Formats: sequence, structure tokens, C-alpha cells
Amino acid sequence: MATDAKRLKTEGSDPLQSFLQWCEGVGLKLNNKLCSFSKVYISKEGTVAEYGMLAKEDIDEGELLFTIPRMALLHQGTTKVLAVLEEGKASLENTSGWVPLLLALMYEYTSPQSHWRPYLSLWSDFTALDHPMFWSKDERDRLLKGTGIPEAVDTDLTNIQKEYKDIVLPFITLHPDLWDPERHTLDLYRSLVAFVMAYSFQEPLDEEDEDEKDPNPPMMVPIADMLNHVSNHNANLEYTPECLKMVSVRSIRKGEEVFNTYGQMANWQLLHMYGFAEPYQSNSNDTADIPMSNVYKAAVQVTRSEAEQRLLVEKWSLLCEMEMVGDKGVFIFGKSGSLTDTEMYTTLKILCMSVEEFEDFRENEGWEEADDDEEKMLQALSNEGLPSLPPVWRCLVHAAARFTLDSYGEDMLKDKVLLEDKDGYAKLSSRQRRALQVRYGQKTILHQLLELTKP
Repeated sequence: MATDAKRLKTEGSDPLQSFLQWCEGVGLKLNNKLCSFSKVYISKEGTVAEYGMLAKEDIDEGELLFTIPRMALLHQGTTKVLAVLEEGKASLENTSGWVPLLLALMYEYTSPQSHWRPYLSLWSDFTALDHPMFWSKDERDRLLKGTGIPEAVDTDLTNIQKEYKDIVLPFITLHPDLWDPERHTLDLYRSLVAFVMAYSFQEPLDEEDEDEKDPNPPMMVPIADMLNHVSNHNANLEYTPECLKMVSVRSIRKGEEVFNTYGQMANWQLLHMYGFAEPYQSNSNDTADIPMSNVYKAAVQVTRSEAEQRLLVEKWSLLCEMEMVGDKGVFIFGKSGSLTDTEMYTTLKILCMSVEEFEDFRENEGWEEADDDEEKMLQALSNEGLPSLPPVWRCLVHAAARFTLDSYGEDMLKDKVLLEDKDGYAKLSSRQRRALQVRYGQKTILHQLLELTKP
């Protein structure tokens, strides 16, 4: 089954040729109508999306596919409005760190004289990205109930509106020669947020700087952002002071598509951030979230007296103080077991303590946890270790997984039948297909967890 892609196939002419000519001007080698980097080329045919990159001949692991000079990157340091953004830097601070890039994009995207116009013209309609933020709320809630995406999108839209009203609008109003609130609207800003979500890159910090510096701001990387994503990718972007390099990480056969990676992304993250999803079987990074509140609900269910209920409240309060749980937190499970093993293991251990054990633990301020090394917790919550958990631990995990499965709008068997019915699947809209892939992938992981923890 072909994967849904991050770009929709479009009809008619496209601006690819003018973009490739622009690439030549900024240091990317061109060859006639196709962008040529020795063994790879940009194509609209034979790819999973509107644009993609194909191998012209066999490529060995470790080969350099192409380089991108840093002058070709679009970010707050290369835009024409750099000086204005630097001058107003203090007023543009925000939690996401995206505002300067988004202001640059608003200017460059709407300026006929923009140096970046051939690049940005590749996207005449950002809503074609089809992120769930462009779906109706009813459609999100109906198709994606239980996946966590509707809640994430609601948060996004609230934050985008607040960011535009409180930061962006006051700033552009001060600079009418560069921006116009009538043209640079909230709708455009929202669309550009989706563009940055789907296509931007974030240069990683050096290891020694990870704990001391804020993450680098996002940037747009022409050519590299035309590569599509699969979890089993065959290329990876590397960063050097002079340029960015796309390097093969395994052999690629002639005619095969070159795929980059956006990171270890579950299907719900891919749909939320990029507007597409992989078939659930092929995404090795797929996950399912169990709300921490469902574990608490499972623990409440087995209390038999008011004293036990009070003890549970005390245990949960301590877990909150230890930052192991939170009101909106989740425990994450992948195809091989828990991915939040420390939090999950500690929560189960404390919730299942007797009164005496809990008092001792609290008096020792949790120091006994040193006995629970990471390897022990990882093994205990792996698919191999879950069936051997203490019965009361398994009971909590089982009940929490059941509560989570029950939160979906569609029955798992119904989803399975639809997914396996080729004719019925073909009749679904692209949104219905992507939602189905996300839902069923999560449900499969949760169902597996039920089987591993059953009494």
C-alpha cells in the first residue's frame, strides 16, 4: 500500500523550472531541466509526493548526494528584513522561537521582488499541506478521536492566535513599509506555521551545548525539503560550517526514491506536524499514548475503602512532586514496549506499595530507587518482560490500556476490516485514510499491551 505523502499531487503546470534556475544562482548545480547532483535528480514522477528525489544510478552507502551552501538557507539571518528583526528582537521572544522566521516568511512570500520567490512559489496554497489544523473541528473530532491529535491541534490554534494577536500584529503595525495587517493576516500566519511545521529543519546543537543553550531556531532548506520521509530512510542531512550535506545511509538502487528522515516520528506526530502518515505496518517508530490519568483511574478502580482511596491520593501527590506524572502527561508505548520506562516503572511501583512500604519510601525520600537501574526498568516494561510483572502491576497496565482503547470513536475490528477491504479503502478520502492509519496503528499497540498483561 503506497504511503500518503506530505505533498499532494497537483494538476497543470508547476514552478519547478524557475526554482531550479534559482538554485543554480545560489550555488546548486543544474543540468538542463532537472536539478542534477551527479547521481540524483528532482522529479515529479515515480515519487510518493508531488516532488521527490530519485537515484539516476546505483548509490553506495555513505555517498554524498548533494550539498547546500548556507547562503541558500532561508532564516531570520538571511532575509531582507534581518535588520528590522534584529532591532525588535526583544519584543519577538516567544516560547516556540518561530516568530522571527514566520515574520521573514510573511514578508518574503508576499514580496514580488523577494530573492526567495522562486523557492516559495513552489507552494501556491499552503492549505494543500492538509494538516489537521485545516480540517474542520468536527472532522478532527470524528476521525481522530482518541489519537491525541484533536487536543494537540486545539492547543496549536489557540497558541497561534494568541501569538499573532500579542506579538506579531503589534510588530507589523509598527512597520507598515514592510507588512500590512490587511494582507499579512492571521490566516496567512496560520498557513505559514503549517509550512514551517512540515518543511523546516532545526540544526542540532553540539553535545557540549545541549544543556546550556536554547535549541537553534528553525530554518528553510531548499532541495533538502523536497525529500520525502519514511522511517526506513536511506539518506540523512549532515551539518558543516560551510554547507549542509545529504548523505546516503544505505545503498540505493537506480530508480529508487531517496528518502530523508524527520526523526523517530509516530504516525500521529507525522499527521499532526506534516499532514501525512505511513501505513501502520511500515512505521517502526509508531507509538500509542496512555494518559497518566487512565493509570490513576485504574488504581481508583481497585481501591476497596476510604483509607485506600486516601492512600492513593497521597501516592499520586508524591508522584507529581517527583515529576513522574502530571495532569496532561502520557505514558508512551512503542511496538517493543514502554518508551517512558522510568516514569511507568516508578508509578507502578509506588501505586502498588503497601502502607508500610510507602511510608518507608517517603521517609527515605525515594533513595531506594537507586536499586532500580535503567536496564532493569527497560527490561521489565519490554514486550518480553510485561507478562512477568507482578499481577497487581499488570492489572493496572491492562485496565489503563483498556480505558485508552475505549476512548476511540471507532471500533478496532471495524477499522481492521476497512483497512483490509481494498475497494472500501479506495473509496475513502485522503483524510479518512490517514486518520485510519493513525488510529489503527495505535490500537494495534494497545491491543498488544492488553494481550501481554492479561490475567
